[in-house]
Order: sequence, then structure tokens, then C-alpha cells
Amino acid sequence: MALSQGWVKRYFKAFCKGFFVAVPVAVTFLDRVACVARVEGASMQPSLNPGGSQSSDVVLLNHWKVRNFEVQRGDIVSLVSPKNPEQKIIKRVIALEGDIVKDGGRWKRM
Repeated sequence: MALSQGWVKRYFKAFCKGFFVAVPVAVTFLDRVACVARVEGASMQPSLNPGGSQSSDVVLLNHWKVRNFEVQRGDIVSLVSPKNPEQKIIKRVIALEGDIVKDGGRWKRM
């Protein structure tokens, strides 16, 4: 009986050590480096989610490029929805600061 308790205690101790190291490392990685997000809906078709509402795509969001302001035209970015702060939206960058774009028949400087 004492032998089985020592085995359980040893593995529980090893699990706790691994858990308390892995969780902060994983949280830091997901917050600072990259994370995975699911794309649902038709707004990014046909590039993402070509099957429509029946399927969803998974994308890797790179936090480093945004932190270093390395966003370029054509990149896909994720941001908090201005209408619903609990929802994230995914959009494609079509213009950068200083570009002139046509918005509903009017020209606007970005």
C-alpha cells in the first residue's frame, strides 16, 4: 500500500511542476506571439470559409507583425468589433495611412 501511495505522490508532484510551468508559457505565447482563431460567415469568401455557413476555417493570428506595425495591403487582420466589444471581426487591409481610397463616390485620404 505504501508503495502505491509513493507512486501516486511522485506522479502528482511531476504533473503539478509541469502544469505550473506549461500554463504561464502557453498563456504568454498566445498573448504575445500568435494564436489560433476560427473564421465563420461569408464576409471573407472566397479566400476564407469558401463553403459558406456549413464550414469554418482556422487561421493563425500573428501578434508580432501588428506590434511592429508591419501591416501591409492584402493582409488579413483581426480586431474587436466596434458594435459588439465581445466579438472579434476579421477584415482584409485595403489601404494604409496616407492612401487615397474611393468611398461611395467620394475620395478620402486614409
